[in-house]
Amino acid sequence: MVGGAARSVDRSGGVPPTGDTIQIGIAVDIPEPWGALLTRRRVEAGDPLAVPAHVTLLGPTEIRTANLPAVERHLAAVAAAHLPFTLHLRGTGTFRPVTQVVFVAVAAGISECELLAAAIAAAPGLHRELRFPYHPHVTVAQDVTPEALDKVYEDLADFSAMFEVDGFTLFSHSGQARWQPRRDFCLGN
Repeated sequence: MVGGAARSVDRSGGVPPTGDTIQIGIAVDIPEPWGALLTRRRVEAGDPLAVPAHVTLLGPTEIRTANLPAVERHLAAVAAAHLPFTLHLRGTGTFRPVTQVVFVAVAAGISECELLAAAIAAAPGLHRELRFPYHPHVTVAQDVTPEALDKVYEDLADFSAMFEVDGFTLFSHSGQARWQPRRDFCLGN
């Protein structure tokens, strides 16, 4: 901790958002070598949304641009209140037939992800209707053919990775480009 608050790193390049609203999302990045492997597997499945591998803490949420500083202050407080933890990814799961998704399962670190997600969602100005209950996971195929879903499910059935989670990232999307990292928040004690 620095000066009683969680450390954060601005990755926006100092560029302020434009417009009245902004899309944000918050995630835990999957480190190398596993992140590249899982991202590549998603691309190979033909997934048009093949973003870098991550565990979502807050899915895409539109907020008023004016609320972004308050959201960032809230995220810093959340990060300061939560300790780093071990995340163990192991095996595959699916949300079929409800949604056409195959994922790598979170075997350990589930409670920590749930607590972070709940604390993040309590930010002022954040209101997001959830279609489904929060379930931490790493999507590796979505909305592709049933054969591609089956192949990824089988190919990654023995996947295992264990690493320390020491922070999370705020991403933003202007509607014009891909998701961009905006700020990293380090978990503190």
